Amino acid sequence: MAPFGLVTASVSLLAKSFNFFTCTNTLARVVVRTSYRNQVKCLSTQASERPKKPLNGYMRYVMQQKPILASQNPDVKIIDIVSKIAQEWRVMKPEQKQPYEDAFLLDNEQFKKELQRYKDQLTPAQIEQQVIEKRDRLARRKAIRKKREATTMGKPKRPRSAFNIYMSEHFEEAKGENTQAKMKTLYDQWRNLFGNQKQVYTQLAEDDKIRYKNEIKSWEEHMMEIGRNDLLRDKTISSQKRQAAQAEKAKIKKKVKKLTPKAKSRTAKKTKSTVAKAAKKTKKT
Repeated sequence: MAPFGLVTASVSLLAKSFNFFTCTNTLARVVVRTSYRNQVKCLSTQASERPKKPLNGYMRYVMQQKPILASQNPDVKIIDIVSKIAQEWRVMKPEQKQPYEDAFLLDNEQFKKELQRYKDQLTPAQIEQQVIEKRDRLARRKAIRKKREATTMGKPKRPRSAFNIYMSEHFEEAKGENTQAKMKTLYDQWRNLFGNQKQVYTQLAEDDKIRYKNEIKSWEEHMMEIGRNDLLRDKTISSQKRQAAQAEKAKIKKKVKKLTPKAKSRTAKKTKSTVAKAAKKTKKT
């Protein structure tokens, strides 16, 4: 029979092993349950910060699969990996997408509570400031979308300056380990050029301005023909409004001039009739 101390030690070791494996299994279950949750911070833990909206089901799947595929395919570009993940998501069955969607719904409920708690602590001045910031963000996004769409529609490139033309011609041969160093070298060279040496590039810049002026005029005319006035430059839109206002003003003046003689004749007739009536009354009396 084994000594009592040895039996006790064996039981203690077995209990510890059982606790270890129990904790390990519990941790594994937690990892499995949270594997579909967002791997990045989606909600703010500080009351003073605005909580961030949680990622939807698709973005959760992307955040989960991207590091896996990137490690398996180190030579593949990230954009290609994301494209592959998007293709996988499109062909996934609804029951396969459900865990990601459920995780989003769960986090979204928590987000709503956090957001309401955050809004309740704001002062009127802070609310007004947030409204202004939101309006500015939307305006910037709108301007970026407009610029991208205009480029897609073939908007001409802006004219280059004399220095930009000089830099593009001598960039490859410029000294410097990187782009910034090369640009500094070219700028120093440009400053040391004589006036007659710069004149060539100045003339090229003037020609490029003429090119841009002609191309942008034709492009904007085409945009107006196809009903895309929203892509016009702000300068052109303001000019159109000013011309329309001047035309409307001239139209009103023209109408007034036409109506003035008639008004005078009506006034003259009324005056004559009034004088005649007054004369008749005086004769009767």
